Amino acid sequence: MSKGKLEKFAEVEGFKHVVQPKLEEVFRKDYFLKGKWNSDFFQNNGPITLELGCGKGEYTVGLAKMYPDRNFLGVDIKGARIWKGAKQSHEEGLKNVGFLRTRIDFINSFFTQDEVDEIWFTFPDPQLKKPLKRLTSSRFLNYYSQFLRPGGWINLKTDSEVLFHYTKKLAEFNKLEIAVASEDIYGSGIADEILSIRTFYEKTWLEQGLRSHYIRFMLNNNQPVTELPDEE
Repeated sequence: MSKGKLEKFAEVEGFKHVVQPKLEEVFRKDYFLKGKWNSDFFQNNGPITLELGCGKGEYTVGLAKMYPDRNFLGVDIKGARIWKGAKQSHEEGLKNVGFLRTRIDFINSFFTQDEVDEIWFTFPDPQLKKPLKRLTSSRFLNYYSQFLRPGGWINLKTDSEVLFHYTKKLAEFNKLEIAVASEDIYGSGIADEILSIRTFYEKTWLEQGLRSHYIRFMLNNNQPVTELPDEE
């Protein structure tokens, strides 16, 4: 491991707004903050938005600046990635930002029913060869339905045409409400202040001529999501 990564890991350890559970604290059991993120972590009653697979946390921090009355939690397994957003939010004194280092597979160990208001995915791994590992697959959407409040939106911003069309097709197949579905948010003119937040990866891909796709949809919490027949 490089010296730079070791230094970042050491610095992250000192940030009180970064949660790094051990495996034995979440494997087949509930983490102690489950149901208590507002009271014990953020110490307010603001709605909670998750950025799953947050990378460097650009969206987590960017949204937190725009909405100081809401809470934002970036989730990623890579501590060296989380470091950037954690350091920035610490230095800027943002009280409505937190980071959780864990695998998304364990996400239900952390949140209880209706505890989360909204979910974002910004340029996640499209898992081209393993559809069921996609963060918008039926498997994961059914995880999220256990803690996302009724009427809570799911947002996907991606450069992957495969992931965008897969997610759109899955939502349509399950008759989920789709508010927006765009293959080119900048070319179509729908890129508002929120959608114009650009991650490190997006900036790189835009320079390469790739387009940014976006879909915003809502789960039907009373009905499990069924996988596309050709992806099972």
